[in-house]
Amino acid sequence: MEKEKVLIVKYGEIAMRGNNRKLFVTKLVNAIRKNIDSEGDFYVVREQGRLIVESRKGEMDTERLIPKINRIFGILGVCPGIRLKDKNIENIEKAALEYFNKYRESEKTFKVLTKRSDKQYPMISNEVSAEIGAYILENCKDIKVDVHKPEMTLTVEIRNDAYIFSKFYEGCGGLPYGSSGKAVSLISGGIDSPVATWMMAKRGVEVSGVYFHSPPYTGERAKEKVKDLGRILSEYTGVFKLYSVPFTELQLYLLENVPEDKLTIFLKRAMMYAAQKIAYKEHADGLVTGESVGQVASQTMQGINAINAVCTMPVLRPLSGMDKQEIVDMARKIGTFETSILPYEDCCTIFVAKHPETRPKTSVINKIEKRLDKLQDIIDKAVDEAEIFEL
Repeated sequence: MEKEKVLIVKYGEIAMRGNNRKLFVTKLVNAIRKNIDSEGDFYVVREQGRLIVESRKGEMDTERLIPKINRIFGILGVCPGIRLKDKNIENIEKAALEYFNKYRESEKTFKVLTKRSDKQYPMISNEVSAEIGAYILENCKDIKVDVHKPEMTLTVEIRNDAYIFSKFYEGCGGLPYGSSGKAVSLISGGIDSPVATWMMAKRGVEVSGVYFHSPPYTGERAKEKVKDLGRILSEYTGVFKLYSVPFTELQLYLLENVPEDKLTIFLKRAMMYAAQKIAYKEHADGLVTGESVGQVASQTMQGINAINAVCTMPVLRPLSGMDKQEIVDMARKIGTFETSILPYEDCCTIFVAKHPETRPKTSVINKIEKRLDKLQDIIDKAVDEAEIFEL
């Protein structure tokens, strides 16, 4: 009985795609190869709605490989298992029993779940499950079948080959990175914007970051903190491009020329202007922010409307309906939280108004801005002087 240790990679909504599904799957295959290339001599093959990772040398450290694969957007999860080229039911029974005995821990109940994609196979799914289940019961006296709440589910998939596995390690899901266009994300050192960036990357959007740096009011540690967040994001995206835009001159100009209670709105509008200029350079189609409706004074519906008024491209706000605890939980999950809470302030917290207006009128903001004759020149200068980091 010839069997081989493999990783069975499952992808989710990609399977529902039409004629372009092949392009999505190709992106996944290339991403898997890139992520595990340093771990050994592996190759990835396609198998009827699955991707199979095989070792050319027969060696496979699943504990190292699975996290690298599961960080790839578009992957639903990974199952370590075995493959049988010979799909004869007797071979499957023997392999299933061997697998069951090897990976069973303290479980006292089990069931066999069969998925038969090969419709030419002489037995239907329920028949295969019954045969394998009976064979295991005959050879294991201290185990019982429980089809409703089993402690262990042994899965058998009959495709071009037969596969046996019991564990599923959940991945990120979503769509392959870069399959849904490009965007530029306004990213700070806080909790929210890295999560928003990650969520858009999960939807297949290739995201670059823009950080606004205000020396000497914000130090190099604040910039390094944002770069560290970019490095964490790059573990999911492969690379993360970060623009660090010097914004001190612009902020001092606004501080001297706009009403104090409207300072935050004008600052956010200036950031949108700058980010949009970078987006055009990057041939991006939209902007991303970490705003959540009602979370702070500038994130009221009126404030968001006044900020959006300067944009000529879509502004995506994936956190808009989430509360703070939900965002914190997501930050912990993706690994950005501990870096985000380091005590290095960004430019928004340094120059925040003491009593910001919560219901600004866009018409009033536009009227005031028309008097700021140096605004666009200062923004252009800041964008031209931006540092670029490939993280």
